[in-house]
Amino acid sequence: MTKTLAFLVGILGLALLFHSTPVHAQAPPGPIPPAQPQPSSLDARPQGATKIVTAYTLPPELYKKTERLSKIRLGFIIIGTIYGLIVLWLILRLKLAPKYRDWGERASSNRFVQVLVFAPLLILTSDVLGLPEGIYAQTVLRNYGLSVQGWGSWGWDQAKGEFVNILLGIILVAILYAVIRKSPRRWWFYFWLVSLPIVVFLTFLRPLVIDPMFHKFEPLAQKDPGLTVALEEMLDRAGENIPPERMFLMGEAVKGTDLNAYVTGFGASKRMVIYDTTVAKMTTPEIVTVMGHETGHYVLNHIAKGLLISFAGLFIAFYLGFRLLGGLVARRGAAWGIRGVDDLASLPVLLLLLSVFSFLASPVSNTLSRYFEHQADQYSIEVTHGLTPEAAQVGAQAFQVLGETDLEYPDPDPLNVLLTYDHPPTRDRIRFFLTYDPWSSGRTGEFVH
Repeated sequence: MTKTLAFLVGILGLALLFHSTPVHAQAPPGPIPPAQPQPSSLDARPQGATKIVTAYTLPPELYKKTERLSKIRLGFIIIGTIYGLIVLWLILRLKLAPKYRDWGERASSNRFVQVLVFAPLLILTSDVLGLPEGIYAQTVLRNYGLSVQGWGSWGWDQAKGEFVNILLGIILVAILYAVIRKSPRRWWFYFWLVSLPIVVFLTFLRPLVIDPMFHKFEPLAQKDPGLTVALEEMLDRAGENIPPERMFLMGEAVKGTDLNAYVTGFGASKRMVIYDTTVAKMTTPEIVTVMGHETGHYVLNHIAKGLLISFAGLFIAFYLGFRLLGGLVARRGAAWGIRGVDDLASLPVLLLLLSVFSFLASPVSNTLSRYFEHQADQYSIEVTHGLTPEAAQVGAQAFQVLGETDLEYPDPDPLNVLLTYDHPPTRDRIRFFLTYDPWSSGRTGEFVH
């Protein structure tokens, strides 16, 4: 997805929804020879672990590679944020938003038609200006072997993302400015109220409509019946009802080498998803451990809690946006060609404020996410204890494979963790799997008794 979609949809709290993805680099490396693609054939699936894991360690060369990537990712988070702010400042400085507003007003006196003209032009401008950053990031992933996606396929994904981007942008901008004109002093509160069902609806809709636009999903039971049976046993012990028809294998191998699994949606859209790369690289017990973690998100109500947290974050962000937007427009509006807060041309100012709020709030949101992910790790140990032989060691082996394949640095500094890690570092997760053992002292698990 593009930068503007992150602004327009991210402010609705979607970034806090729990889509369990290992931490990847999102920044450009120096000149590093491309790595060979990881195996993606299901026939190459391992039959057993080759070594006992006592800690997260990497060979010297791979260690150095992950260290470089970790430093680059941290720098890119900072530089990328600054670059995004510069893009919005350029849009304001060049008075592009007033120009697009004027084109909309010349096209029609109808407010919605004006948004139909204004919003796509502003979104396309922002995303075109941000395209070099996306190209640079994709180059990184290709150079590090984390992406095997061709540029044509990558461009097509960008085009599809842009379509979703513009569609959602039109809806949100139309609602936002209708509310601002209706209630200049309380628009922030009313837009917050309107945003709540939109967040819930998009959470429900995402696995049914948006995700299939970018990846192929196949019933897991058809591709790997044995794994499906093993997952059903784990789910039965967890008391969670996710039938086989809600378990899917996602085709990631044609685009990347990363390993992942996640839970998404609710109600009729609720499902478990496993990357085909994960099935290719992990044993069945290891995958059950990973999916035990994902099941923990559902059992421990992390998706619902994430929604509530995002709602609280939206409340604060919209209020601060209201408090600051009026002052900025009053002081700089004439220079930027903005008539007032209710002018469509004020949108870049609001987006600039919200992007600053989002960056400042990222340490808090990352900390909360790491806490929930740690709880899910604990749940995974408890739900697989007694179900999987040597469950703790299997879990450690699973995260060793994840760390090696996804190139996670074993020794991230605290600032890097604070700013970029929405999951605990792999070293800490493996350590926890190897040391958490309430059963040896006669106790039971906290979540699974």
